[in-house]
Amino acid sequence: MKQDTLLYKFTKRLFDLIFGILLFLISLPIIIIAIFAIRIDSPGSPIFFQKRVGHNGKLFTMIKLRGMYSNSRKLFPRLYDYSGQNDLNFHFHFAEDPRVTKVGRFTRKTSIDELPNFLNVVMGSMSLVGPRPEIPEVMNLYGPYRDEYLSVKPGITCWSKCTGRDTLTKEETILLDLGYVRSRSIMIDFKILYKTFLNVLGIKNVF
Repeated sequence: MKQDTLLYKFTKRLFDLIFGILLFLISLPIIIIAIFAIRIDSPGSPIFFQKRVGHNGKLFTMIKLRGMYSNSRKLFPRLYDYSGQNDLNFHFHFAEDPRVTKVGRFTRKTSIDELPNFLNVVMGSMSLVGPRPEIPEVMNLYGPYRDEYLSVKPGITCWSKCTGRDTLTKEETILLDLGYVRSRSIMIDFKILYKTFLNVLGIKNVF
C-alpha cells in the first residue's frame, strides 16, 4: 500500500482511531492513579499541556502527565535555553535531571507520562506511530531535516523510541525517524508498536 494514496491515509487514520480509543480506555485507570500520585508528590496540575510542532508545521497542544516541578522554568532557566546550540549533537533528556519529580522519574521510565497522548491520537493531532512532536525552540535547529520531518503526522512512538531512546543524540533520533517517514506502512506501524511495547516492559534506555 503506497504511502500517499487515499487508501493508506484512510487505513492509517482508522487504525489510529480504533486503537487510540481502545488503548486510552485500557490505560485510563493507570492515568487516574498517576494523577493522584503526581498531585500528592508535588504542587501544580498533574496534567501538562504543551505546544508542539505538528504536521506541516502546525502547532497543537500535546497532553501529558506532568513529570517535572511546575516551577522548573523559573528554577532552571538554563535548561530551557537552546540558543547556544549550534547543531543537533546533544541529548534532549539526560540522567539526574533536577527538574524531574520523584513520581516523574517513575512515570517517565515506564512511559506512563505519555499515556494521555492517546487523546491526541483520537482527536487527530497525533498518530500512534510517527516522529515525536518537537517543541518550537528545538525545531528551529532542524535545518534541512525540518520539512521532511514535518511531512507526516507526529506520533507517540517511532523507530527512535524503540532503538536507543534517551541515549540517542537529537540528530540520531531525527535520522532514525526519517527512516520511518521514507518507508512507512501499516505493517511497519505494527512492528514499531510491538518493539515499543517490549522496550516499555523492559524499561530500556530511559533516563
